[in-house]
Amino acid sequence: MVVLFHGTPGPTLSKTLTRRISAFVGRLDRSLCVDQDWWAHLLGWKVTRIGFGARDYRDPRFDILHLIREVDGGVRT
Repeated sequence: MVVLFHGTPGPTLSKTLTRRISAFVGRLDRSLCVDQDWWAHLLGWKVTRIGFGARDYRDPRFDILHLIREVDGGVRT
């Protein structure tokens, strides 16, 4: 039950429709990438959503290599 006070705008059709479409697109996006996201999660990778059906998968071990290069300047003797 929605209680509206005097002067309080209620949900409009366009807002409701926009929310429903956004929710549908979000569910569709997750269903498209669920297998790859689950596999990355099992491997301990970082997953970043970069667009509809697009993900950036990153192994955090490469972050350690980047830090090592910063500390010693990448010079090996």
